Amino acid sequence: MKNIDESRARLHGIFNITVTPFGADGSIDLAGIARSIERVLGLGYDGVLIGGTYGEFPVMSPDERAGLFRHVMDVVGTRAPVMLCSADSDPRVTRDLSILAGELGGVPMVMAPYVSEITDAQILAFFREIAPLSRTGTIIYNAPGIGITLSPALIEQLAEVEGIVALKQGDLSVGAIDRIANTLSGRIRLFCASDLAFHGPMMNGFDGISTTNSCALPELVLASFRAIQEGRAHESRDLHRLWYSYRALARGMGQPQTVKAAMALRGFDGGSVRRPLLDLDAGQKAAVAEVMRTIAADPRAGFTLA
Repeated sequence: MKNIDESRARLHGIFNITVTPFGADGSIDLAGIARSIERVLGLGYDGVLIGGTYGEFPVMSPDERAGLFRHVMDVVGTRAPVMLCSADSDPRVTRDLSILAGELGGVPMVMAPYVSEITDAQILAFFREIAPLSRTGTIIYNAPGIGITLSPALIEQLAEVEGIVALKQGDLSVGAIDRIANTLSGRIRLFCASDLAFHGPMMNGFDGISTTNSCALPELVLASFRAIQEGRAHESRDLHRLWYSYRALARGMGQPQTVKAAMALRGFDGGSVRRPLLDLDAGQKAAVAEVMRTIAADPRAGFTLA
């Protein structure tokens, strides 16, 4: 993307959160991530998100992350919008990666620095410094699972900061979603940060979702999203119910680990996780395989397993 106006126009729909496939030696499988991206774009996904929480950015060095940004933008080009997570506990890293993301034509995604006792005023000052640096704009990343939960009141202030084009909202509590949808819709783009429970935000008027589990279930997650997007709520609900047993496993065992195990069953390039995460053990993989076979047996899932 060339500028903020284009980012505002193109940031909507369903974005695949592409997992980072690590080899057993810790290396990044660049060819594998390219194949994963081509798969979802070929199916009709609206964009991809690279190096986010489930892309395991905290265990990558700044140089690795920059190299991943460059590689992915070479793969995608201008075909689809790309969110590039530039979040870090060190504002210097966030600054450098945000500038690079914009220069490459992606859109940086920034969370509040996850340091102790940071105040709302300090978070606001941080975004005022970082957000204008990218020529393509900046996405607020509200990620309670790894950082600080931004209140709706603070998000409303952040939405007024120069350069802010979107919000990726990880706090899916009813009150937060209701307030954000009704105060910020039409001002910035609103994304639900989880495919585990996206119907509420979408029914409230959010512009799209980001989805990690679509790395393993790309056809099914896409079909469910398109149905809710097009007003076929009951169909979307039924498709979402189809993979509840998978979601229950993922909540208990961790999404990156579960997604990568499920991807392996389909011959996809999930690779391994990096420490401190651990790949699933044999028993856990067997549980994932059983659930995946059950899902695949339903023709609505859109895929089969050998």
